Amino acid sequence: MATDVEPSAKLSRTRSVAALRVRERLEELERTTLAPNATRTADARRDRPEAPTPTRTAFQLDRDRIMHSKAFRRTKHKTQVFLAPIGDHYRTRLTHILEVSQIGRSMAVGLRLNEDLVEAMALGHDIGHTPFGHTGEELLGKFLPEGFRHNEQSVRIVEKLEKNGQGLNITKEVRDGILKHSSPTEGGVETAAWGVPETPEGWVVRYADKIAYLHHDADDAIRAGIIEESDLPNSVRMGLGATRGERLDTMIYDVICNSYGKDEVAMSGEVLEATNELRKWMFENVYLSGAAKTEDEKAQGMLWDLLTYFEKYPERMPSEHQRIAEREGIKRAVADYVAGMTDVYALDMFESVFIPQGWGHR
Repeated sequence: MATDVEPSAKLSRTRSVAALRVRERLEELERTTLAPNATRTADARRDRPEAPTPTRTAFQLDRDRIMHSKAFRRTKHKTQVFLAPIGDHYRTRLTHILEVSQIGRSMAVGLRLNEDLVEAMALGHDIGHTPFGHTGEELLGKFLPEGFRHNEQSVRIVEKLEKNGQGLNITKEVRDGILKHSSPTEGGVETAAWGVPETPEGWVVRYADKIAYLHHDADDAIRAGIIEESDLPNSVRMGLGATRGERLDTMIYDVICNSYGKDEVAMSGEVLEATNELRKWMFENVYLSGAAKTEDEKAQGMLWDLLTYFEKYPERMPSEHQRIAEREGIKRAVADYVAGMTDVYALDMFESVFIPQGWGHR
């Protein structure tokens, strides 16, 4: 039978039509399978409207934009807790992000929440962290008159800094989860210092972040010989479990069981109390004291020298940061530049700027 269209053209057209329906099918699945309080992608909002893609929902697109960003890639060489650790098995900022994503997705599936939204928030929540972890964050906070927090910097990156100042045009829902994932040192895991997350998925990421770092940081501290498993408070071991795996399962399962079918995502009172006790103990024995902090003064001194150097010579920063200096001031531009450095890059930059090189060095 004769036809006016070549078979290859027919196949291409069929595939195109099918592809156009992928996103629509995904959005329909969300409408019919997610919990009533879950966030639907069809309701996502962007500052700059854009045409939807044929095969990905808005939150899937956000996830991919974050994962392919320069800031995300740099987290593989940024400190989690231990500065420049010797050994391949200590966590970095990137592995922390991936563990938060995995824990968050597990809870989202159990609660029938939007897994793609949780993943996008989790992947973006720490991309604004400085070199040398919270040590660098504290120093940037002293340098900038308005202070510095990594969660706010993460939002700044996706809004203004990526793509040479264009930003990633991430949805407001994802940015809200990134901004509000963090808790202050003096508060508990439920303390919302930057406002209450607008979505249940935002609360999932808040809990996933705390669950992840409390477990993997304790694991790293044990590996480093700073603490032993038996050092953990008996009340924590009794309330959450005797091993890392048991405690991890307890926290995740508790969030799911305590929140299923409810509008709010939260831990039960008993598990929350034990979790906050573990967090307080970790700050006192690992984060703010001991071997993990022995090199902090050196790292802060080095970063402070870099900050003041580029504040004095802003023309020696990359052109994109010079443009920020023209728009928002030199201090803001210098903070963005130094905060974006990896540990290794900061060390190399310090050596290049302050350490004399031998004659003929290339």
